[in-house]
Amino acid sequence: MSVRIVRLGTPRAPGEGLRIGTVRRPPRGVPKERHASGDWYDVWYPDLAPSTELVARARSARTAAEWAAFVRDYRAEMAEPGPRRSLDLLAALSHGAAFAVGCYCEDEARCHRSILRALLAERGADLF
Repeated sequence: MSVRIVRLGTPRAPGEGLRIGTVRRPPRGVPKERHASGDWYDVWYPDLAPSTELVARARSARTAAEWAAFVRDYRAEMAEPGPRRSLDLLAALSHGAAFAVGCYCEDEARCHRSILRALLAERGADLF
């Protein structure tokens, strides 16, 4: 079993399991009852999404320094007690269940899901 890091809205991989949307907002124009069938997510979990302020900063980051500042500040948000416990839980669950965590961004390298991947790996998660 393991956790996959995925782009929401893309076709699911065989055996992917539950898909968790770690995004600030649901997909625009998609009725709630179509979130799962449209390969967006089964469970919306914005607790692991960057704050609204950080989402705006990530979208506007043009330089390596601006992106590095976003990474630093997002990691600080994820070090807060609630998100930290959520990450610990997902890392532990990855050893006995298959599931996916994702966001909408096209480029994982410029998306908070790349940082989630690193944070989960630091906690010993079984990553696919």
